[in-house]
Amino acid sequence: MTPHQLVATNDVDWAEKRYLLVDDFVGIRQLLRESLRNLGAKHIDQAASGGEAMVLLGKHRYDVVLCDYNLGDGKNGQQVLEEARLRNLLMPSSVWLMVSAEKSVESVMGAAEHQPDAYIIKPITEGVLLTRLNRVWNKKQIFKEIDHAYADKDFLRAAKLCDEQIASNPLHEIELLRMKATLLLKSGEPEKARRVYEKVLEERDYNWARCGLAKIMMNNGEVAASQAMFQSVITANRFYIDAYDQLASSHLLQGNIEEAFGVLEKATKMSPNSVLRQVTYGHSALKLGNIPVAEKAFRKCIDIGEYSVRKTPEAFFGLARVCGQKNDIKEAQRLLNAAIHQFGGDQVILRAKITEGLVYHESGDYRRARKSGEELETMLADETRQRPGTDICMELATLLFAVGVKEAGTSLLCFVARNNHDNLPLLDQVQAIFDKARMGEEGAEYIKAARKEATDMMNTGVLLWKTGKLDEAVEWMRVARKALPNNLRILFNAAQILISYMQQNGHDAALADEAVTVLMHVDALAPGQQRFAQLMEQLTQLAPMQGVVAAAAASEFEAENGPLPE
Repeated sequence: MTPHQLVATNDVDWAEKRYLLVDDFVGIRQLLRESLRNLGAKHIDQAASGGEAMVLLGKHRYDVVLCDYNLGDGKNGQQVLEEARLRNLLMPSSVWLMVSAEKSVESVMGAAEHQPDAYIIKPITEGVLLTRLNRVWNKKQIFKEIDHAYADKDFLRAAKLCDEQIASNPLHEIELLRMKATLLLKSGEPEKARRVYEKVLEERDYNWARCGLAKIMMNNGEVAASQAMFQSVITANRFYIDAYDQLASSHLLQGNIEEAFGVLEKATKMSPNSVLRQVTYGHSALKLGNIPVAEKAFRKCIDIGEYSVRKTPEAFFGLARVCGQKNDIKEAQRLLNAAIHQFGGDQVILRAKITEGLVYHESGDYRRARKSGEELETMLADETRQRPGTDICMELATLLFAVGVKEAGTSLLCFVARNNHDNLPLLDQVQAIFDKARMGEEGAEYIKAARKEATDMMNTGVLLWKTGKLDEAVEWMRVARKALPNNLRILFNAAQILISYMQQNGHDAALADEAVTVLMHVDALAPGQQRFAQLMEQLTQLAPMQGVVAAAAASEFEAENGPLPE
C-alpha cells in the first residue's frame, strides 16, 4: 500500500497541514521529515533546540508538532510543551506528539503531566507515526469547538457543546463527560460536576473520576472522606500523581504539615521535575524544620526551573530562608539579589525585602531585622507601588509587628480586610495577627471599620444601578475598583453593571474590553467562580460574532492557564 493510499484510507488530508519537528539531532529531523513527506506533507519547519521551537511556535500556528524529550542544553521537550500550553501558542485542534528514546518512569511521567496527545518511543516507523497521527487527529476534531469555547473562557457553552458531541459521538462519551466535569468546575458548578463524576463511576471505576469527585468533596469540607478517596486512587494506581498533589493539598488545608510532607516526598521521588511540587515540598520541609530536605528541594526547584516557564522566585526566597536557618546570611543575600536580578518588578523586590527581614529576625539579628522593617514601611508608603497579594500582606504585617513597625502593619491588614470583607475565616486570621501583636481590641475596630467601608462602597454602586442611573453606576464602580482592587464582590458587581449598561444601550467594544479585564482579574484572584462563568456567557451573547471575549482574554489566558484535561 502506497503512502497516498494510506492517507486516503484514513480519510485525513495530511498534505496541507503545517508541521514542526523539534530534535537536536539533524539526522532524526531528516528521517521524520522524509516520513512526513511520504504522507504528502508539504509545510515542514524544523527546530534544533527548545529555544528555536519557542520562537517558531510564537510565529506560526502548527497543526502537528513532533518534539523530542531531550533537546540538549536549554529547554527540554516537557518544558517546551508546558510553555506552549501556558502561552496559548497551540491551536485547540493541534496535535502534539512527544518523541523520545527515554523509557524511565521519571521522564515519561514528567512529560505526561503536561498532556501531550501521545508519547512515542523511538525508533519510529512510518506506519506507527501514521497510526498515531490519525488516531489523535480524529479524536481532536471532536473536541475542536469545545476547546475554542474553553479558550474564550465561555465554560458553560463549552459544557453544553460536550452534551451535543455525546449525542453525535457516543463512542467518546466517557472522554466528553470528563471534559464536561472539568468545565462545570471551572464554571463554579461543583454539584453538577459531582453528578457527572458519579454517573461515570456507575459505569466504570475510573481513577480520574474518583480523583475529581474527591476534589469536590475536599472543597465541600468533607476532608476525611476526600483523603480516603485520594488514597484509594493511589492504592489503585501508584503513578497517579494528581492524587498525591491533591492529597497533600488536603493535609495542608488542615494544617497537617507532616502528613503533607510525607505525601509530597513520595510524589517527588516518582516525578521530580515539577517546579510547583518541589517548591511546595520545600516549604513543607522548612515549616517542619527539616533543613536538609528543604535545601535539597529548593535547589532542585531552581535547577529544573532554569528553562521552565514555571520558574519562580519562591524557590530563591525559600532557599534564602534555609540559609538564614544555617546562619549563612551572605548566601541568603546572594539568593535574594539573584531573585531580583532574574525576575525583577516591584512585587519581587518587596518579597525579597520581606524575606531579608525574616532571615535577620530568625537568625537573631534584630537590629538588621528592624532596619528591613523600616525600609519596608517606606516601600509601602509609595502609592505608585501595587499592594501585594493577601498571603504576602499577612506575612509582611506579621514581620512588621514583630520588629515594632505597627502603623504599616495595621495598614496592610486593613487593606486585606477591605478586600475580603465577607470572608469571615480570613478575617479571623487577620484578627489573630492583631492578637499576637497585642492589638486585639484595636484590631477588631479596624476590621469592623474596613468591612463597613467596603460594604458602603458596594451598596452605593448597586443602588445607582438598581435605580437606573447606569452612567453614574459605571463611574462609581471604577472608583470602588481603584479603592478596593482585589474585592471580589466589588469586581463582580462592576462587571455586571458594565454588562447591564451594554444590554440597555448596545454593545460597546471599550466597555466589553473593560468588563473582560475586570473578570480576568477575578479569575486570577479566585478561579472557578460560578458568577465568573455566568458573566462571561452574558458577554459572549452581547457580541456573539465579534469574538470580543477571545480577543480580550488572550494575553491573560497565556499567563494564567494550563492545558485543558481530556
